[in-house]
Amino acid sequence: MRRCACQRLFSRSVFPSPTQRGVQPAVCPSPNPHQLRPGPSSYSPSDPSSRRRNFHSTRPRAQPLQASSSAYVLVLGIACGSALLFEYIVRNNFRGARDNDGTDTEHRVSHKPAQHTYDYFYTDMPIPPGHLGNLTPDQEAKLQDLWTATLRVFGVEEPHHVSGTDTPLAEEESTVAEVDGKDKKKSKRRLGVFKRHDKKDSSNGSATPTKDPSRHADSDDKYGQVKDFHEILATQDPELLRATFWSMVKADHPDALLLRFLRARKWDVDKALVMLISTMRWRSQEQHVDDDVVLRGEGGALEDSKSSDPAVKREGDDFLAQLRLGKSFLHGTDKEGRPLCFVRVRLHRGGEQTERALERYTVYVIETARLALRPPVETACIIFDMSHFTMANMDYTPVKFMIKIFEANYPESLGAVLVHKAPWIFQGIWKIIRGWLDPVVAGKVHFTSDVTDLEKFIPKSQIIKELDGDEDWEYKYVEPVPGENDAMKEEGPRKELEAARDVEVREYEKKTFEWLATGTGAEADKIKEDRNSRARQLNENYWKLDKYVRARTYYDRTGMILPDGKINFYPPPPGKAETHNLAPTSNAPNVETSADDLD
Repeated sequence: MRRCACQRLFSRSVFPSPTQRGVQPAVCPSPNPHQLRPGPSSYSPSDPSSRRRNFHSTRPRAQPLQASSSAYVLVLGIACGSALLFEYIVRNNFRGARDNDGTDTEHRVSHKPAQHTYDYFYTDMPIPPGHLGNLTPDQEAKLQDLWTATLRVFGVEEPHHVSGTDTPLAEEESTVAEVDGKDKKKSKRRLGVFKRHDKKDSSNGSATPTKDPSRHADSDDKYGQVKDFHEILATQDPELLRATFWSMVKADHPDALLLRFLRARKWDVDKALVMLISTMRWRSQEQHVDDDVVLRGEGGALEDSKSSDPAVKREGDDFLAQLRLGKSFLHGTDKEGRPLCFVRVRLHRGGEQTERALERYTVYVIETARLALRPPVETACIIFDMSHFTMANMDYTPVKFMIKIFEANYPESLGAVLVHKAPWIFQGIWKIIRGWLDPVVAGKVHFTSDVTDLEKFIPKSQIIKELDGDEDWEYKYVEPVPGENDAMKEEGPRKELEAARDVEVREYEKKTFEWLATGTGAEADKIKEDRNSRARQLNENYWKLDKYVRARTYYDRTGMILPDGKINFYPPPPGKAETHNLAPTSNAPNVETSADDLD
């Protein structure tokens, strides 16, 4: 027997039938087969209305309410289930699959040199795209173009153009002859990027780029770096720019440093060059990073705190106060191997320290974190602990400074920003701050509310107990030790190492010119290996030179940064390290966090 429409719907329903629920079902009358046959007088193929009349007149009357309700419930259930399934698939496919450039993790390359038990250049973390060791041919060509432009601005000439060079022209010509015509054409283009403007060189001998960087001024020059660039080329000695650059390199691979600027400017060589040169002036003339913040450090601040000059004494006291409170500190790594920087926002109050002291302290922490980076890990993870935050802790001035230097002077240094336990009053503040951020930087900000959220980024065993994790560690400042910077007074060893470094730098520049002049093939691969070997020697030279040019820090005294350049992100507690059993100075004040700091 044929069933009516309501019976068919109920038979497909995911709910029990009316009989199963103890409800008497509605009885649908059995249709008469004769009633289903339209008569000749009531149907006309040419009359659509007759078809409608016959259909409605012969269709059995069911219980429309029960039928339609079950259908709607069924459709709703299917839709909800499909949505949940889709969300599950999407979340699992894309969770953690993107790096800072928005590329998939699957495209990362694992690399770990086997010739060293501890490698100062590489860790065993995957290499993201666009980083040293995982470049496409186009990206490597951009890197070569930026090196060409940078060396030209520094006034560094090709070896065969310099009299008395130990690289004869015939030798380079024979090398180039091995390259096919296409590669030779590319090499000539790279080496001649500025040659059309030789007659327009600035009065100081530096070069002018082929393209006018001011074309980027309208939309891409947020911090006025194009203007800085023109002023630098017109006023700065190229050799001074060169010295500032190699001072900035420190223990980095020079290629890795340039690649950060290229990635930050989406592989636009002109923009990357403007950003690089502007950053060098910021370091040397505005913040005095290498000749003050790094050179004098905590020991210099301790000396300043004893000065008879009230202004100098205030600067020293304010710098040390932030260290002693532990307003921010470095400890441990996240799941990506990035150093963790903790910022305890509740310990900051506007006006307690001078703006200059806040800036110097911020640069000091960033420069210390740079020394702890090991490629391919080139970024840090910052945790802003907003526990017990009040409006008294809000200060827009240092926030703007941090945004500016991360976007303009330390490109590609932020891996993730975790805003932890932010109260509801921070919602309005975040709307303001977000408007200041570059969209790429804003996309790296994540809000966490408990330790479960933090575990998405950091293993619980590596989350300190202060944030409800399992690691039994707390920050306790160790004061500068008398005599820890005595090596900086020894001019003889320092000058000897600096002279050796200058030789290594010139050899690296020479190998760079050879790399620029060579296309692809076995010869090019050999030159790349030689350049990497020279970069490794520069790294080793820096760590020998380090104690003569950088004041010791809390992280040296506690064993996180070791004298030979090794990094231990989980050192023993102060006083228990084998080679760093350093006691605080006797005349240093004992500063503890008071109850007032936790409101």
